Amino acid sequence: MRHMGGERVTEAVASSVALLRTAADRDWEAVKAGRLEWSCHKTAFHIAEDLIAYAGQLAGRAQDAYVPFEITLDDGTDNAGLLQVIETTGALFTATLRTTPREVRAFHPYPFRSANREGFAAMGIAEVLLHTHDIAEGLGLSYEPPAELPQFVLTTIFPHIRPGPGPEHWRTLLWATGRAELPGRPPVTEWRWHNNLVLPTDRLTLQGVTPAAATDLQTGGDGGFEWIDGGPFQGTRDAAGMVVKAYEEGVHRPEWGLFVLVRREDGRAVGGIGFHGVPDEEGHTEVGYDLTDAARGHGYATEALRALTDHALAADEVRALIAAIHVDNAPSQGVATRAGYVRASVEEERTAYEDHDMERDLRLYVRQGRRTAA
Repeated sequence: MRHMGGERVTEAVASSVALLRTAADRDWEAVKAGRLEWSCHKTAFHIAEDLIAYAGQLAGRAQDAYVPFEITLDDGTDNAGLLQVIETTGALFTATLRTTPREVRAFHPYPFRSANREGFAAMGIAEVLLHTHDIAEGLGLSYEPPAELPQFVLTTIFPHIRPGPGPEHWRTLLWATGRAELPGRPPVTEWRWHNNLVLPTDRLTLQGVTPAAATDLQTGGDGGFEWIDGGPFQGTRDAAGMVVKAYEEGVHRPEWGLFVLVRREDGRAVGGIGFHGVPDEEGHTEVGYDLTDAARGHGYATEALRALTDHALAADEVRALIAAIHVDNAPSQGVATRAGYVRASVEEERTAYEDHDMERDLRLYVRQGRRTAA
């Protein structure tokens, strides 16, 4: 999956400016932008502010807060000049995205206090599209961006939102941000971006896979990761397919999805790990993992499983994690054991066979949480 964030930002800005230029002779100060309290002029300037701010976060590698700077317009700047500022800040943001290494993350508060370049690209595009919509609504103009742009936004920073039917990405994005109604769904009054979760270990980062990346992995792509020879393994592709299915059904929760294991030393992906779904009503969920052949024998799987397990068991809704491992897969059983999992009893396995239609050549390994059944 070739990184296309920069190209998409360019396309979003061009789409916005092309529309707004048709109304550049209007008084933007005297008209509110759609449902916002801001004027159309302030909203247009806010687009530029966001674009340069996101460029600053990535370029400055900000880790703990927003970079403390802002831009201002020269006195007397007219609407045509303001559009030039939007184009210029868009170009600066695009250049930053194109030159930022894939592994860089910078501060953004929602929801895990950081975002990668794809996340910042999606947030920037969303700001352009949504605020252009607001301005267009205020000025009585019709606006609909190229369909792939809202689709990129939804599958990158709205992973918890069920996509609309067919090509309804734009309408879904407007609904998800409280700007439109969508048949069969309640009105949205509060919303936030949802950048992917990353869990660090000594030698790895476990990087949450977005629906966009999962779709690419499922269909034979690299998901935007640089894999070592032999990767990704089929188990990772199958897990990506589970993410896509859950996303399309509107039941995907990113924290309980798929993570790619990326080595810190060289930024290359070596395997995948994740959950088969959200915890059930008993607080149980299944975990699975795999490594490419070239990465085995170095303890990566154990390191990743320990980190993911500790993170999951810190959640109040989790009572136990379960790993179902083939009876002949001694290395994988060893990974589970080293990560603190213990072999389930014969009775527990028998119940699993009967209640969950589990294959009888699998063995269960369990790691209990702090909240166990009485």
